[in-house]
Amino acid sequence: MSTSGLYATLFEPHTSNSKAFLVLDDGRSLSFREFLKLARSIAGVLQRHGVVPGDRVAVQATKSAEALAIYAACARLGAALLPLNTSYTSDELAYLLGNAEPRVFVCDPTDAEQLEPVARSAGSTVLTLDANGAGTLIDAIDPDRPAPDVVPRDDDDLAAILYTSGTTGKPKGAMLTNRNLISNAQVLTALWQFTDNDVLLHALPIFHTHGLFVAMNVALASGATVRFMQTFNPDVIIEEMPRATTMMGVPTFYTRLLAHDGFDQDVAGHMRLFVSGSAPLLAETHKEFEVRTGLRILERYGMTETNMITSNPYKGERRAGTVGMPLEGVEVSITDPVSGTPLDQGARGMIEVRGPNVFAGYWRMPEKTAEEKRGNGFFITGDLGEIDGDGYLSIVGRAKDLIISGGYNIYPKEIELILDDMPNVIESAVVGVPHADMGEGVIAVLAASNGVDVAQIEAQIKTMVAGFKRPRRFYVVESLPRNTMGKVQKNALRDQFGDAFS
Repeated sequence: MSTSGLYATLFEPHTSNSKAFLVLDDGRSLSFREFLKLARSIAGVLQRHGVVPGDRVAVQATKSAEALAIYAACARLGAALLPLNTSYTSDELAYLLGNAEPRVFVCDPTDAEQLEPVARSAGSTVLTLDANGAGTLIDAIDPDRPAPDVVPRDDDDLAAILYTSGTTGKPKGAMLTNRNLISNAQVLTALWQFTDNDVLLHALPIFHTHGLFVAMNVALASGATVRFMQTFNPDVIIEEMPRATTMMGVPTFYTRLLAHDGFDQDVAGHMRLFVSGSAPLLAETHKEFEVRTGLRILERYGMTETNMITSNPYKGERRAGTVGMPLEGVEVSITDPVSGTPLDQGARGMIEVRGPNVFAGYWRMPEKTAEEKRGNGFFITGDLGEIDGDGYLSIVGRAKDLIISGGYNIYPKEIELILDDMPNVIESAVVGVPHADMGEGVIAVLAASNGVDVAQIEAQIKTMVAGFKRPRRFYVVESLPRNTMGKVQKNALRDQFGDAFS
């Protein structure tokens, strides 16, 4: 594999490519060549604001061609991209920026005044970018200045930091290297047989590994055209599908398509591949989709820290309820959750993974890295699974108590720490329960005194955490159920309140 870096491997080969790369919601189309010209210009702006190899560039901006070009610009400069969920509040951003200390922070113009003090305290310069691709970042482009040189990078140099909430309540920055991103892109492109004849429907966010590093890197590696949509709209997807060949989405995308009367075999007839990830896909969704379209969804498995780990085959049996087999060059081991000893095939245990896809560690958290990444290179995922006799992996549980709602990861502890500080709340438990559309819905169970004001708590938490994390139902109880060791029995709460969204 090339050691010349992410830009030289995925972006630079398209410098003279006049083929359409991005087709936007407003009907505009950018060729690969035009996109890279934009990225070169943005790289010049970042460089003039002091960005050098190894610096971080944080981005909390609405999905746009310009926002995506910041990724290419960072790769050109040898800087690490730090994509941030657009729902994060100023309280959440204060921690993230303070931890990462990015040289530049790009945000929406409407948020700039509020976030300026937060960024300044982290040593960051604020530039702005709105949903239409306008802002001070673009205003600062100087067409008369020469583009910065491409900075050669090695496999192990840092390419991005993606924050994933921790079970202790503090988000952790997963450090992804050039090797991690390039290897995964090349393996997936070959496995899923992407070529420059493909047109990919892209309605995912680009602050998440799925939309950015799976979908876009595969498109770059193959030279595919991308129908680049700001949001998922079933009407638009159905309108565009006859002109596309592939789509990547979360399970919620597929349940919403199946709920649409206009989605049928004729609409999907031109498609060769539907990929689902970021959350488990129900077996009934698999079956209903096949009946409706004659096609089987390809489910795969990955994490922020590992990129993609396994995939059902492109050619071969795609088994509902499984996430397929390990990717080329990736090792998956099932171990005893306590001792770490490898278990026999078919046994249920902790999923551990090793390979070029596995992250370098957590940014400025060596103790967390040591806890979750063994000396032999295996990363302890926190997911429980089993591998059948044919090599297919099934996920059977989540040891880390993770909630996945609409494809987003939510760690209950982060929300519980906030709820526990609310007036008259003694303690709280946040759990995920079945939700027909989102997969899991978030609820909060509060052990509280008589004076607790749930409406006030709901209003206050809206200002403190991103919308996708917020509990949608609140229940007040005298005390939380515990086992003989004193541990809160969340399974009992899931059973008790499992019909919250029915």
